[in-house]
Amino acid sequence: MGYKLYLDDRREPKTEGWVIARDYRSFVHVITEGGLPELISFDHDLSDIHIKKSTYKEMTGYDCAKWLVNYCFDKNQDIPEFFVHSANPVGAENIQKFLDNAKKEQAKRKKDTNGK
Repeated sequence: MGYKLYLDDRREPKTEGWVIARDYRSFVHVITEGGLPELISFDHDLSDIHIKKSTYKEMTGYDCAKWLVNYCFDKNQDIPEFFVHSANPVGAENIQKFLDNAKKEQAKRKKDTNGK
């Protein structure tokens, strides 16, 4: 039986049965330790985490979505079902479009591999 993953730095899911990730690091940890969920609900703004790159950079739900796509492509696994619950309309649209396009690319790759 799979699980559902809720990515949000502050809010709680409206229903029970979700694994909650509050930031980029916990999102990556949950998936690498527990495998891919059946469903992911994305928030965009994850204001409480900063990862040191060349300067401090806030990691967002969009960064989580990019990591997820790379993980799925590398492992040859389907991108899980998802929705975006973010109150940030631009961020929500960016996540939605990115994941929709990744799913299309994944379907195209499967079609090309299967010769159909």
